[in-house]
Amino acid sequence: MHVDVDRLREDIEANARFGAVDASEGVGRTVLTGSEADRQVRERFVERLDAAGLSVRVDPVGNIVGRWEPDGCDPDAAPVAVGSHLDSVPRGGIFDGPLGVYAALESVRAMQSADVSPDRPVEVVSFTEEEGGRFGTGTLGSSVAAGQRPAAEALSLTDDDGVSLEAALRQIGFAGDDTVEAGRWDSWVELHIEQGTTLTDAGAGVGIVDSITGITNCKVRITGEADHAGSTPMDERTDALAAASEFVLDLERAGRECAETSDAAVATAGKGTIAPNARNIVPERVELDLDIRDSDHDTMTRMVERCRESLTRIAADRGVETSLDRYRDSEPTPCSDRFLSAAGTAATTAGVESVRLSSGAMHDTANVAAVTDAGLLFAPSEGGYSHSPREWTDWDDCAAATAVLAETVRALASA
Repeated sequence: MHVDVDRLREDIEANARFGAVDASEGVGRTVLTGSEADRQVRERFVERLDAAGLSVRVDPVGNIVGRWEPDGCDPDAAPVAVGSHLDSVPRGGIFDGPLGVYAALESVRAMQSADVSPDRPVEVVSFTEEEGGRFGTGTLGSSVAAGQRPAAEALSLTDDDGVSLEAALRQIGFAGDDTVEAGRWDSWVELHIEQGTTLTDAGAGVGIVDSITGITNCKVRITGEADHAGSTPMDERTDALAAASEFVLDLERAGRECAETSDAAVATAGKGTIAPNARNIVPERVELDLDIRDSDHDTMTRMVERCRESLTRIAADRGVETSLDRYRDSEPTPCSDRFLSAAGTAATTAGVESVRLSSGAMHDTANVAAVTDAGLLFAPSEGGYSHSPREWTDWDDCAAATAVLAETVRALASA
């Protein structure tokens, strides 16, 4: 099978023109769900599906599926699905998501050109709101398709202006009434940029992901006493921010120590609020949201326990009150053995050097893996940049990873 690198490049560059942003370095875009740019990328995608002879359906939350039924396949057989997403973060790059969507379509076109006729239908998928950039919930469309969230619940989500997902999708004409159920797929494969440097460091053309990180989110609250910044002596203060600063350093230390035995272990205090947040008042309360990840769930739990120990010690040493609420706990997701075998053989067939690795970022594949065989491939990211206009993957690297994707899909759809 031959991947047409010029056609793939044309698709991605054309997609990048919608929602384009000015950038001093690189090429960027902003495509938020339900925006005018979102309408444009969706309409072009549907046009490209039509041009390739795929039938199109759209479900209530805007997930788009193009179905290819090659001559000789069993139309009633469970299909192999392949794809990613077309939305972006604000001022994101042009490859995160669209490479996976258009590589999926290019895989079908490569099979068509080579007169490959797999036994199963193949479905090319674009999931809604993977980034969570407008409605605050990442991998939203795939969570609905995988039966983890009711469509009505997703449609009721609102943005900062009170506009619901349902209203936004209706505004752009992509609130469908078709059905997309990932549990009915024989298997699923996603190609994504790595968003790291493992592949470029190894000189490899494709990454075969064996597991997707788990994520634990915790809310930490530290409460002290508000006092006058000028008249309260240093030894009489119960400063919540000073206590929180000590906690954040303990969190970093826990993450670094766990990373000595697990390369995927990370711990971040990425969001915080200070009250009363005034220059001349000793802080009374600090709230922090933590993001803890690893490919091993026990390691994640160990980092959380280190946080609890830190808070207990700080409360005793500083006289503050502390609490920790572990409000989200998503375990790591292994990719299926069937996918790993097919992808390894596909890389060899395509003549592309591959490496095994884990994904430190969440992807739609993690939701789909709960209901069917699923796998994730990575294409190299120059410099590891992502969620930025500096994000870049060489066009030949895009084509090489797409060739592995196409061979993987062919193998799964022929089994």
